[in-house]
Amino acid sequence: MADKALFEFLTRIGDTTLVLGHRVSEWCGHAPALEEDIALANTALDLIGHTRMWLSRAGEVEGKGRTEDDLAFLREAHEFRNYLLVERPNEDFAVTITRQFLFDAWHRLMLISLQESSDQRVSEIAEKASKEVAYHVERSTDLVVRLGDGTEESHRRMQHAVDILWPYTGELFTDDETDRELSDRGIIPLPSSLEGEWKTHVDGVLSAATLVRPEREYAHKGGKAGVHTEHLGFLLAEMQVTHRAHPGATW
Repeated sequence: MADKALFEFLTRIGDTTLVLGHRVSEWCGHAPALEEDIALANTALDLIGHTRMWLSRAGEVEGKGRTEDDLAFLREAHEFRNYLLVERPNEDFAVTITRQFLFDAWHRLMLISLQESSDQRVSEIAEKASKEVAYHVERSTDLVVRLGDGTEESHRRMQHAVDILWPYTGELFTDDETDRELSDRGIIPLPSSLEGEWKTHVDGVLSAATLVRPEREYAHKGGKAGVHTEHLGFLLAEMQVTHRAHPGATW
């Protein structure tokens, strides 16, 4: 029998890395420096690699014969469970790096906790993904500090990025019925339990970057329940078009 709660969690984390991986990949050939172009492309590949593991496992848990490709390319926007933060448009390099940093700081903590999961496959996937995410955190942290405490223009853009993205971070730490059930079973940590350590790390980095964290605590929510911004529909149209136009095609 399908484990609905576990399937829900696996699609949440798998959809999140999938959507962010696609967003980051949009910089390929467009980054402000060759080094960043390569680094962003590698980050996107890492995230897509994580997606394959999470969504493959989700398909197994669901028990309906759907593969990672089916889940990635043949679902509509309302069926996706990614956090709203990762579907935000790139806008500019400052927004991209700030979004990455805010996500990376959460991603690292989540994966560390998931390594202790009572579900062996979840634990194994988290352990494998953690090695790459440790680098993601180091890189995005360094860039936030360098750009925040850089020129007047880079500081202005980074502060703007923090201001517009902060309201989308609260959803990362919002508990719901699925979270509570899986936490009781020892499979995942309660998202809210990660918030204190995340804020400590983020506040330290923002301080070093001479950036100010917004005081408001309002949080945009809905992604975990399939309620998304208009941006996801456009992203999926681009991401899914080839697969849908040529069903069953192979290399």
